[in-house]
Amino acid sequence: QVQVVESGGGSVQAGGSLRLSCLISGDIITVGCVAWYRQTPGKEREGVASIYTLGQATSYGHSVRGRFTISQDTDRHTVFLQMDDLKPEDTATYYCATGQPLVGGAPCRLQPISRFDSGGQGAQVTVSS
Repeated sequence: QVQVVESGGGSVQAGGSLRLSCLISGDIITVGCVAWYRQTPGKEREGVASIYTLGQATSYGHSVRGRFTISQDTDRHTVFLQMDDLKPEDTATYYCATGQPLVGGAPCRLQPISRFDSGGQGAQVTVSS
């Protein structure tokens, strides 16, 4: 089973940037899909971004498109989430999760987010106004 470890969370002011890292055990190419999702207490998971590790096709949630960028470093077994122009509503715990690619359309589309596993321990991101 693939293990993931998230890092890079923190506190920033609105308009600032953070980069999250997801270290993945084993060969990242064989994973299929890696997604970042976020969650706040009492709310459902929200898919943020995903990447197809074989072809590097990406998908983004509507609320972060144009501000967040997902990428991978295959040699370092790591998937990154670069978050720019952060807003207070981005405050959440961010998780890195894995899943299988789908046939037809975007292989790692974020819906339903429940098809991805639960991820690691998460990284807290807090954005103040």
